Amino acid sequence: MNYKSLFRKKSIHDIHQQLKDQENSDLHGSLGKHLGVKDLAAFGIAAIIGAGIFSTIGKASFDGGPAVIFLFLFTAIACGFAAFAYAEFASMVPVSGSAYTYSYVAFGEIIAWIIGWSLIMEYAIGNITVAISWSDYFTGLLEHGLHLNLPQWIQMDYFTAYNGYNEALNLVEGGKVLTQLDANIQAAHSAWTTAPTIGSFHFVADLPALFIIILITALVYKGMKESRNASNVMVVVKLAIILLVIAVGVFYVDTDNWNPFAPNGVEGILKGVSAVFFAYIGFDAISTTAEECKDPQRDLPRGMMWAIIICTILYVIIALVLTGMVHYSELNVGDPLAYVFEKLDLRWMSGIIAVSAVVAMASVLLVFQMGQPRIWMSMSRDGLLPKRFSKIHPKFKTPSFSTIVVGFVVAVPSLFLNLTMVTDLCSIGTLFAFVVVCGGVLILQNKPDIPRGKFKTPYINGKYVMPVLLAVAIVLSFTLNKQATVNFLTNERQLVAATELLTSLPNSKVKELKSAVSASDSANFMLADGDLESYLMDLDEKQYVQTLKELKVNEEVMYESGFNLFKHKIPFYIFAIIALLLTYYSVTHNLSLIPMLGLISCLYMMSELGLSNWIGFGVWLLVGLVIYLAYSRKNSRLNIKNN
Repeated sequence: MNYKSLFRKKSIHDIHQQLKDQENSDLHGSLGKHLGVKDLAAFGIAAIIGAGIFSTIGKASFDGGPAVIFLFLFTAIACGFAAFAYAEFASMVPVSGSAYTYSYVAFGEIIAWIIGWSLIMEYAIGNITVAISWSDYFTGLLEHGLHLNLPQWIQMDYFTAYNGYNEALNLVEGGKVLTQLDANIQAAHSAWTTAPTIGSFHFVADLPALFIIILITALVYKGMKESRNASNVMVVVKLAIILLVIAVGVFYVDTDNWNPFAPNGVEGILKGVSAVFFAYIGFDAISTTAEECKDPQRDLPRGMMWAIIICTILYVIIALVLTGMVHYSELNVGDPLAYVFEKLDLRWMSGIIAVSAVVAMASVLLVFQMGQPRIWMSMSRDGLLPKRFSKIHPKFKTPSFSTIVVGFVVAVPSLFLNLTMVTDLCSIGTLFAFVVVCGGVLILQNKPDIPRGKFKTPYINGKYVMPVLLAVAIVLSFTLNKQATVNFLTNERQLVAATELLTSLPNSKVKELKSAVSASDSANFMLADGDLESYLMDLDEKQYVQTLKELKVNEEVMYESGFNLFKHKIPFYIFAIIALLLTYYSVTHNLSLIPMLGLISCLYMMSELGLSNWIGFGVWLLVGLVIYLAYSRKNSRLNIKNN
């Protein structure tokens, strides 16, 4: 194998020429140009203002207190740094493909393929969770707003129903009454026992999720103009409702609830980094629409920046209002906005919020479902995917075949799966793409032969800033929490968090713990798995240790040490090594500060996601690498051109 061929690059001139060739091709054709700055900003807002503002903001506020606003600001700044890099590339290479195309120019084919493959995780797999979340909001709206109760078997995934039914059987056999069990277990039992059956197969499927995917896919297939109009309407609706929430909620803010402002310190604030970043990842979907912009070199950078700025302001204000209306300790709920207004006896607002949540989730689904086909289309044009993926509909001017395939890829799993890890996996895939795009700008900054677009990232010499930032970070880590830093570096043993503890224990021991905790409860209520985890998490460290000892949990299970502890620190050490190398190269090569800060910020957030997510992402990339070596490498246009 010629390893140099793995890093063969596309020139910007060739990309522009290829784009002209598409317009005269019967198979490919050209996409319709309908988008301006306002439309692009609306797409960004549609993708960013979704589950983050209606659900995950509650857990993030519970962990970080009112100081969670700093996490939103930090995430927005990190995304802003990355947006500069995206904007510069979009100005140089105004074609569909997003980070995939940019990596082809900066790093070469193998990195471009890896990025394209990782973006499948962001868009296609992420949309499965968005569709399931939409279904939950929609069925909740029908139940509480219209008093219309759908059968459980058409609003729940297969495996949740199956596992919940078996758990209910075990608990009933243990002497519990079905009506005493957790509501989620009762719902799963009902779904399984009332579902139609074919032989021994129970037909349990999330049909509302299927409905919204079909509807959105049809809209995206029909045309960009129709998608744009629908997105603009949904954005207007949800912004109006969010502004109403702020306008009403601000009169119920009690500033005493902001004390303490950061109850769990920096660690508590950063605990929600995955959920908060997941709320921001949609802005890069704007760059997939480059070929459908009227003036992409001017409008794409502006659209990205406006989307991030507007959404950050809204997130910060909502977080302050929420934590001012009720104490942060009450916000660990799935629907925090509805919860605070119900608590203050403003139930009419809950219905409005429910409608807004349904609209918001649909708009996220629209943007993501629109972005994935355009990446596949770009990969197909380059020969890395079969030709049919780049087919443009002659009437609607959309990547028709890719859109239909994406619809199937999202629709089928959403019927049956409940992907609990997908938020972290989507976040790590997106962060990886951001890191590579920022790195691409650094690679190209000193190459005079690269034609520049209308937008260029402002140049600040990093050698005057990076060493100072590194020194400040080291000093603060030993000043603010010296003992924690020393324990981290010396690999001092530490308590296992409740989530990891319950995962590591055998099922028999977990059942024993649930029974013991339930027996001590005055209501004698049998705890479900999630309730047991929440119960343990609410204890302080001393109570947590005492409880586990009373429940006769082995001390070796309670604490992590040695390599079992060190392995979780590997992502951070990778971040630290790369940060040191970048600081060195910033001094020796005068690297530009903004893309460097974008790279380091995104890499730091990757390190916060944990080793299991890195391993899952690594396995995903290995599968993609096998496909590349087996098919894409030999069918690449660059391979055919060179031969």
